[in-house]
Amino acid sequence: MSRTETLSVNAGALPLIETMRARAAELRVAFSTGAAGETLVDAGASVQGSLEAGRLMTEICLGGLGDVAIGTSPGLSRWPFTLTARTASPVIACLGSQYAGWQLVSEEGEESYFSMGSGPARALAGREALFKDIAYADRSESAVLVLEAGGPPPEPLVRRIAADCDVAPENLTIVFAPTQSLAGSVQIVGRVVEVALHKAHELKFDLTNIVEGMGTAPLPPPHPDFITAMGRTNDAVIYGGRILLHVNGPASEARRLAENLPSSTASDHGTPFAEIFRQYDGDFYKIDPMLFSPAEVAVVALETGETFRGGAIHAALVDASFG
Repeated sequence: MSRTETLSVNAGALPLIETMRARAAELRVAFSTGAAGETLVDAGASVQGSLEAGRLMTEICLGGLGDVAIGTSPGLSRWPFTLTARTASPVIACLGSQYAGWQLVSEEGEESYFSMGSGPARALAGREALFKDIAYADRSESAVLVLEAGGPPPEPLVRRIAADCDVAPENLTIVFAPTQSLAGSVQIVGRVVEVALHKAHELKFDLTNIVEGMGTAPLPPPHPDFITAMGRTNDAVIYGGRILLHVNGPASEARRLAENLPSSTASDHGTPFAEIFRQYDGDFYKIDPMLFSPAEVAVVALETGETFRGGAIHAALVDASFG
């Protein structure tokens, strides 16, 4: 049995859920039971939530295979507080769990519902082609789903999610927080390594050669307007994010990755994200997908010990977005 077959992101997330439950009052999160029997964790919709709740949400998204810390960095003098994510299982933690790739849609009832599912439950459902590429599937009797949303899914959709994960609804936990919230803003910025892994996949880099991932990005101030809040969280990574990857394989491939991974390789680079979003009339699919990556990249080629670099932090653009 390979190491990847022994790693369960859903099992890894459960202790973090229990930590949130034990600290619910302190974290300003609310636990409840949904109509299908699922556990709902509101981390910022009808409650205020907290930065620490967002940090834990990020570790839950990583399936317990990563460490996330809030700290400081001198890199951006006006925005010194940062979120740093680190994982020794970057492909499984980031692409097998954290990536928001599961489209969840319901047209039933009085109101439609749409959200992109992230977190460990994705690895049970396996609904995305990405899982064939990374050759990972989880096995667990419990599922944990994370949503960037202002409310939980309706009961019929919850039951479909549980069925897709092959778990009983009462063994499904759904953690949610909107983009505008404290926790929501933290968990989005906490994807600084994940976006790098996803772009590496798009660049056809051999993901099996990425053995360590670490990244940091400034914590943006939340904003009550959705587009402004979304812009700030994206800009934190696109213009203020730094990552370090350790890779096996030829040094020439590590160099190629460092050159092509930064957000500056995208045609839309150079404008705050909220402006880009409005420019394309709110259509994400018109935005150059190469934009969704960190600003500054370092790739260590373990074969030779060389470090290759690409991109740069753009303090003025972070200031324009956050200010």
